[in-house]
Amino acid sequence: MHSRSPSGYSTWRLIADELRGEIVDGGLSPGTRLPSESQLASRFGVNRNTVRQAVAALASDRLVVARRGSGTFVAEHEVLVHRIGLRTRLSDSLGGRAKGATVRLLDSETVPAPASVAARLGLDDRPALRLEIVRAVDGLPISLSTNWFDAERVPGLAGRFEAEGSVTGALRAEGIDDYVRGATTVAARHATTSEVADLQLLEGAVVLAVEGLDQLPDGTPLQLAVTRFPADRVELDVDPGR
Repeated sequence: MHSRSPSGYSTWRLIADELRGEIVDGGLSPGTRLPSESQLASRFGVNRNTVRQAVAALASDRLVVARRGSGTFVAEHEVLVHRIGLRTRLSDSLGGRAKGATVRLLDSETVPAPASVAARLGLDDRPALRLEIVRAVDGLPISLSTNWFDAERVPGLAGRFEAEGSVTGALRAEGIDDYVRGATTVAARHATTSEVADLQLLEGAVVLAVEGLDQLPDGTPLQLAVTRFPADRVELDVDPGR
């Protein structure tokens, strides 16, 4: 195996991705000792330094842990399952992890709406409110979202969000008690430079990008959100009828 793939993707990242898949899928269960560097180097046809980089990437994702004198072992880990349905709420997916969950507003601004956002939200010439939100569980980011609203409908939403700690709570404080998912699309891609930083990922990591259009019960568009989830930390369960 060469140091870089034909696409330019570093070999150590390909190795890390393969091992990560085996861990997340259960092929390598918690407590299992990883093969030695020599064994992994032989398996993948690379030198030990390349293997060392791949294992370091897994360690930074908290998927493996080194024990002095014993080797490297698969760590106890949990992949968060986010269930997307008619009344999807990310906070509900945190379940028993809620005590270790945090949410932070990275940025908010009222701006002229991009054409694609204006069309989806039916804004015409009205401005849009944009919120950038990152959520974490036990200190590890699990989502980064860009949320768009009609700024005239929810003028105080940013301040409400900081007080409530959730979009649902902020909308309720703005007088919107209920909303439903109108459309959902999901795509997998490599994280951008800013996503790598905000989600604490390694360069080349894969994210699941979910675009969701939420509506008021009468069908009026309410929110267009693009949420990026680290593919090795979050699993999506999409059921529009749930």
